[in-house]
Amino acid sequence: MSKIITVFGATGNQGGSVINSLLKDSAITKEYQIRGITRDTSKPASQALAARGVEMVAADMSSVEAVAPAVKNAHTVFVVTNYWEKASAEAEIAQVKAVTDASKAAGVQHIIHSTLIHVTKATNGRLSHVLHFDAKADGTEYIRQSGVPVTAFLPGYFLSNFFNSFQKQTDGTYAVMMPLPADKKIIPTFDAQSDTGKYVKAAIKTFNGESGRQFYGASEYISHQKLVDDWSEVMGKKAVFKQIPAELFQSFLPPQIGKELTENMLLLGDVGYYEGASLDETNALLEEKPTTWKEFVVANKDKFQ
Repeated sequence: MSKIITVFGATGNQGGSVINSLLKDSAITKEYQIRGITRDTSKPASQALAARGVEMVAADMSSVEAVAPAVKNAHTVFVVTNYWEKASAEAEIAQVKAVTDASKAAGVQHIIHSTLIHVTKATNGRLSHVLHFDAKADGTEYIRQSGVPVTAFLPGYFLSNFFNSFQKQTDGTYAVMMPLPADKKIIPTFDAQSDTGKYVKAAIKTFNGESGRQFYGASEYISHQKLVDDWSEVMGKKAVFKQIPAELFQSFLPPQIGKELTENMLLLGDVGYYEGASLDETNALLEEKPTTWKEFVVANKDKFQ
C-alpha cells in the first residue's frame, strides 16, 4: 500500500505547487499517494486535480475533528495557513494546533510546515507587529513540542508582491519606493507558484526522521537596485528605486495593516528576512533550480503591464 502525503491548500499557490511537483516525480508517485485538501471538492480546480489521480478530500482546520479526515493514515502532511483570511494570530495558531493534534492522533510521521521567523523575538521587540510571521513561528514551535517530527519550510519574499510595486511616474518612467536602502542584498526571491513544490519535494526525499530541519525557500538574495535594473532590462522601460521614510511608506497602506506591513519591510534591513541565514545548504538539496527574479519577470511580463 502506498504511503499518503496530505497537502493542505491543494488548490492554492503553495499547496498547488507541491502537488504539481510531486505528481511529476516518478519516485514519489511510486511510493506515495497524494491527497489534496480543500473546502469544496466540487470546484473545477479540485476536479482537475482528481482527474490527475489526486485523492481530493473536503476538510478544514477549524478543529481536530474537522482535520481528522485529511490526515487519516497519512505518513506526511504539508500544512499552509492563511493569516490574512482572518488577520488573527490566534486563529492561525489554532489551525496549526488542530492539524498537529489530529496528525499526532493519526500517527503521522512528518509534518512540513510553511512558516516564517519570529520577528518579535529576532529583533528583541524592535519590530513587534509582524504577526503573520510570529503566528507561524509559534505554530512551528507547537508542532515541535508535540513530538511529531517537523520540517520548517520558510518561503521567501513572494515575487508576486511586486506586481503592483512599479508605479508609473508623470514622466513615463517607473518607480519602486521602499523604506530600505537600494544596494543591500536583502530580498530573498521566491516564486511561490513555481517553486514551493521544489523545496517541499526535497524535504520529503531527504527526510530521515530528524525534527527541526529548516528549508529556506529562496533562489537568491538581491538588492532593490538589481530589482529595478533587471525589471527595466526585461520590460524595456526605465525604472528607478527610491528610498522613502517608513512613515511615508506606511501612509500608502490601509490603516488596519499599515504598521504590520511596514515593519515587515523594515525587517529586511534589520536582522534580515531569515536572520542572515545562507540559502546554499537548502538550494543544494533541490533537484530543480529555483526561479530567479529576472526569470520571474520574463515569465510574468503581462502581469506587470
